Amino acid sequence: MLSLICEFVAARFAAKRHWAVAMVALFSVSASGIAAETPAPFPGKQSVWNGFPRFDFEIDGRPVLVVAPKQAAAGRPWVWHGEFFGHKPAPDIALLERGFHVVYMSVPNMLGSPEAVAHWNACYGELTGKYGFARQVALVGLSRGGLYCYNWAEANPDKVACIYGDAPVCDFKSWPGGKGKGKGSPRDWQLVLERYGFKDDAEALAYTKNPVDNLALLAKAKVPLLHVYGDADDVVPWEENTGLIAERYRKLGGEIVLIAKHGVGHHPHGLDDSTPIVEFIAKHASSSRDTQKSE
Repeated sequence: MLSLICEFVAARFAAKRHWAVAMVALFSVSASGIAAETPAPFPGKQSVWNGFPRFDFEIDGRPVLVVAPKQAAAGRPWVWHGEFFGHKPAPDIALLERGFHVVYMSVPNMLGSPEAVAHWNACYGELTGKYGFARQVALVGLSRGGLYCYNWAEANPDKVACIYGDAPVCDFKSWPGGKGKGKGSPRDWQLVLERYGFKDDAEALAYTKNPVDNLALLAKAKVPLLHVYGDADDVVPWEENTGLIAERYRKLGGEIVLIAKHGVGHHPHGLDDSTPIVEFIAKHASSSRDTQKSE
């Protein structure tokens, strides 16, 4: 009789022990899942930019900077600059206050070439994966930054929430080529030949994948555009860049908002009151188009 009682107690203890082990294992799996979903902290050098924490580190062997909001907005929306981060910063500061992150990857002198697009692909993958950024990003293309933003967007239309172009270069034949009304830049034209792998001017001029030529996928994805430009710009003439984008994008069914600055050249960039820029980005990048379509 005593032996039966001992066996019963041992069996109950073993059952409880297995249950406890199972619960510990379940908790561990759940905890690790939660940890995996928590964005990693930013590495590198930390400093302060206009009152917000800035982090400088590398992705794909290129310098990247991220300015973080004091409290990230739901979904971790972000703004990505093609070039000239920090110039006319009012929109960035306003968006940081709304919980956006601001990003810049340094790939200078690549002028939106396939090599630059490849670096951007790596940057996007790490920021959305390891750091939990939103799947769709707001792109800011200031001047030559337009080539970076549009070329990457046209290769990744589903990853773009919206594009804000500020006197953006949308055709390298216009700038730096200077093959139309603009002054051009011989030094930067040589960079186009080198970075894109053209053997001569004729091959570059025959190229059919400049942003002005390559809008169909963006229009199909319903990516909204905003362009701010000076109608007296003789560096990046608006007729050869913003004007062609607007005409062709609308014919494809795309949405573009134009804000002209009458009598203004290539400089100054931005707007005295950046509210239209901030509201445009906040409207389209705070939630994805996929979510909006399903509503």
